[in-house]
Amino acid sequence: MSYSIHTLPAFNDNYLWLVADTRSRQALVVDPGDAVPVLAALDSLQLELAAILVTHHHSDHVGGVGELVARYGAPVYGPPSARIPQVTHPLREGDRPTVLGLAFEILAVPGHTLDHIAYVTRDIGPQPVLFCGDTLFAGGCGRLFEGTPAQMYESLSKLSALPADTLVYCAHEYTLANLRFATLVEPDNPDLQQRLAAVIQLRRDDRPTVPSRLADELATNPFLRCRAPSLAEAAARHSGAAPSSAAETLGIIRRWKDNA
Repeated sequence: MSYSIHTLPAFNDNYLWLVADTRSRQALVVDPGDAVPVLAALDSLQLELAAILVTHHHSDHVGGVGELVARYGAPVYGPPSARIPQVTHPLREGDRPTVLGLAFEILAVPGHTLDHIAYVTRDIGPQPVLFCGDTLFAGGCGRLFEGTPAQMYESLSKLSALPADTLVYCAHEYTLANLRFATLVEPDNPDLQQRLAAVIQLRRDDRPTVPSRLADELATNPFLRCRAPSLAEAAARHSGAAPSSAAETLGIIRRWKDNA
């Protein structure tokens, strides 16, 4: 296999993802909010930057784009958003760009922001890879800064439909806090308790919890489990009224998380 994915920590809890092609000595980077760790990794690995992929417009995802473009002249793939003027290759739902020899499928996943997209590829290794920005987190989902619960529910439903062995590369190390909240929602979920214990140990060892497997998200992430009766019951207990839909369940749990 000629491709490898490198974890580049940034800021307090961001992850930037560098995908390297060892044959061509080129790389692409996903959501470079800061150019400094990207430049350091490219130098250390002796790679040239061939492309930049962006999921949405928040500054911790695009803040380093300008410097990287000035240095390498790399094309920028991302949503057609006036807030990301550096995008040279705008992407929409259903587009299938090939970048660095990798075939990607583009999913529109609004909710966290309205312009949010996700990238899926089956060409990096034996398991599908999902770069989902801030829509889906390990154990959680992004805040609804611009979208509605219904939009986020639809977006997460798209991601839930991917193969169970998909590797989920989200953009933040929020897993421990997310799973601790999840135990408030589903205290009797044995898969969740087991995962929380494993994540506690990983963080004690200062090891990343990302990527996660989609199968584990489906078993433990409350925002992917809103159709389960246990989640509707938890939402009703918390809000005092039974939710009328899975999307409403998600909205209740998201507001619960926001104020936890």
